[in-house]
Amino acid sequence: MSFNTLKLLQKQKKNILETWMKNQLSDDGLREDLISNEDLRGQSEELVSALVDNLSGNDLMDLDGDNWNSVIEILGGIAITRARQGFSPRETGRFVHSLKEALLEVLQTEINDPKQLFEESTKINRVMDNLSIVTFETFIKGREEVILRQTDEIAEISTPVIRVWDGILALPIIGTLDSSRTQIVMENLLQEIVETGSSIAILDISGVPAVDSLVAQHLIKTVSATRLMGAECIISGIRPEIAQTVVHLGIDLSNIITKATLASALSYAFKVLRLEVRKSSSISKTNNI
Repeated sequence: MSFNTLKLLQKQKKNILETWMKNQLSDDGLREDLISNEDLRGQSEELVSALVDNLSGNDLMDLDGDNWNSVIEILGGIAITRARQGFSPRETGRFVHSLKEALLEVLQTEINDPKQLFEESTKINRVMDNLSIVTFETFIKGREEVILRQTDEIAEISTPVIRVWDGILALPIIGTLDSSRTQIVMENLLQEIVETGSSIAILDISGVPAVDSLVAQHLIKTVSATRLMGAECIISGIRPEIAQTVVHLGIDLSNIITKATLASALSYAFKVLRLEVRKSSSISKTNNI
C-alpha cells in the first residue's frame, strides 16, 4: 500500500468510523438485544484505530507480523465476546465485512485515479478477507468453549444424586451413557456416598433409551466403584426390551441386583436396611370455627 494511501486512511480515521457505524446501524440484522449502540461504537472505534495505525506497505499481507498483534488481539476479543453473547457466525462476519465496505467507500471518495483506486482497493480487500478468516476461526473456538461448558453443565444437571432415605441414594440416569458421562456419574455418586455415609445406591436406567454392551460395561464399572466404597448398588428400570437385549448380547449381570422399577428397588432397599414403612390409618382433622 502506497505511503499516500496510508496517510489518507490515517487522516480519514474518524470518517471511516462514522461511515462504518452508519452501515452497521442501518443494517436490518443489527442485534440491539445482544449489544448496545454504545458498546458497538466502542468496539468499532478500538478496532478502526488499531487497524489504521498499524497499516503499512511492508507487511500488509503478513498477519503474523508484530504490527498486527494489537489488531488480531482486539478482533479476537470481539469474536470471543460475540460467540459468548449468542451472535451467529454470519452476524459476526458481517461486522468485519461492513468495515471493509467503509474503507472502500472512503477510498472511492478520496482517490480519483482509477488505476490507483483499483490497486489500493485490491489490497484492502485482501487484508480484510484475511482478517475475516481470523475472526471466523476465533469465533468458532469461542463457540466451542461455550458448547463444552454447557455440555458439562447439562451433564451435571442430568445426573442428580437424590437422598431418598437415610442410607439410601438414588441416581436416575436419562439419556445415553458414554465414557465421559459415566465418569461424572461415578464421581457424583461416590462423593455423595462419602458425604452421607449411605450403604445402598440405586441406579435407575428407565430413562436410558437402549442398553448395548458399551452401556452395560459402564454400568458394571459404576457398580464396582460403588462396592469399593462399601455400598451396595441396585439397578432399576429394566424394561422388557432392555432385558431381552441384555440376554441377546450375552451380558452377565448375575452379580448385580436388578429390579424392574424404582419402587421395587426402594422396597428391596428397605428390607435390606430392615426398615418398615406403614400407612397411618388416623387422619388429622381441623375444626373450622
